Amino acid sequence: MTDPELLRLVEAVIFASATPVSEAELAARMPEGCDLRQLLTELAGHYATRGVNLMRRGQGWAFRTAPDLTGALQVERTEERRLSRAAIETLAIIAYHQPVTRAEVEEVRGVAPSKGTLDVLFAAGWIRPKGRRRTPGRPLTWATTEAFLDHFGLESLDDLPGVKELEAAGLLDARAAAGAYANRAGDDDRMVDTGPEEDLAQLELLDDEELLGLGE
Repeated sequence: MTDPELLRLVEAVIFASATPVSEAELAARMPEGCDLRQLLTELAGHYATRGVNLMRRGQGWAFRTAPDLTGALQVERTEERRLSRAAIETLAIIAYHQPVTRAEVEEVRGVAPSKGTLDVLFAAGWIRPKGRRRTPGRPLTWATTEAFLDHFGLESLDDLPGVKELEAAGLLDARAAAGAYANRAGDDDRMVDTGPEEDLAQLELLDDEELLGLGE
């Protein structure tokens, strides 16, 4: 085989493989006595200015997109995710009762939050640690954030819809509505207050169970 034919063979073997091809695998397909290293060097040079380059990956060789074109090939898209009913109810309870503990959320809903519910709301930036109740165990309380107001188009918590509006929108059933959305302002004396500058410190004090298993 001539050098051009050998180059085409090396090119075809590497192109057809889904994973990098080792030099041993390539040598097994080449005629005895051919200079495989020279063929690879020549082929890499041929593809150096192309849209794909021949690159060494570990012990193998593979065709990969030219590094300078990576940005042009990236595709960004917005993925919309619908909140579960449990998450909507939990967020609403926090919004109307805040500051509220997880146990108080369970009391209002009648069931424990689904696993990961609080995690989802926290990750979305809609709730944050507010402080701890001055009660045995000092349970952590949660409140909504500025991002919550911005996402739902509210200027302040005073703009939250009433119970009838929530029921009409299908976001609240009668079971959850029974006394669920009355603000517990009278209970605030049980809470350890935190100022804006202390919120980050409060978050850093969360133990692994509270931070990584919020919804468990």
